[in-house]
Amino acid sequence: MPAKPLPDIIGPGLDVLFCGINPSLMSAERGHHFARPGNRFWPALHLAGLTPRRLRPEEDRELLEHGLGVTNLVDRPTRAAAELSAEELAEGAVALERLVAEHRPRVLAVLGITAWRQAFGRPRAVAGLQEERLGGAVTWVVPNPSGLNAHAQLPDLARAYAQLRPVSR
Repeated sequence: MPAKPLPDIIGPGLDVLFCGINPSLMSAERGHHFARPGNRFWPALHLAGLTPRRLRPEEDRELLEHGLGVTNLVDRPTRAAAELSAEELAEGAVALERLVAEHRPRVLAVLGITAWRQAFGRPRAVAGLQEERLGGAVTWVVPNPSGLNAHAQLPDLARAYAQLRPVSR
C-alpha cells in the first residue's frame, strides 16, 4: 500500500479521533494537518478546551499528548472536498471503520455532515451524536473547520468540539 500523502496522527487510547474529509493541497505539501491559514481547526480545539494552548499545524503530532488524533476519510489531496468522487468517499468509509476498530479511540468526530451523509449513505443524518457507533467508537458529526465552510463560525466550532470532551473523558 502506498504511503499516505498526509500520515495519520493516531495511537492507542485516544479520547477523540478527528476525521477530516481529505487533505488540502497545502496540508499535503507541508506535511501537516489543517495547514491552510483560513482553517479554524487549531483555534477551535483550544477554545473548546481540548488543548491547553492554540497549537500550530506544524505541532500536529502534539495532539497525541492531549489524547487526540487526526485522520482523513480520503487520502487524496484536493483544492476542495467537492472534487472527491462518491466512490472515493465510500471506500474511505470502509477504511475509516477498519482504522477505528484497530485503534479503538473512545470518540470518532467526523468533520462535516455532507461527507458523513455521502460516505456512509446517510442522506438524512443530522450533525451531533450519531445513533450508531463506527468501529466501536461513539460517533459524532461536527462542523468542518475549513475556511470554505461558511455555515459554522469559530464559536460554533468550539461549542461543537467541546461536546466531545464529556463523552470522551
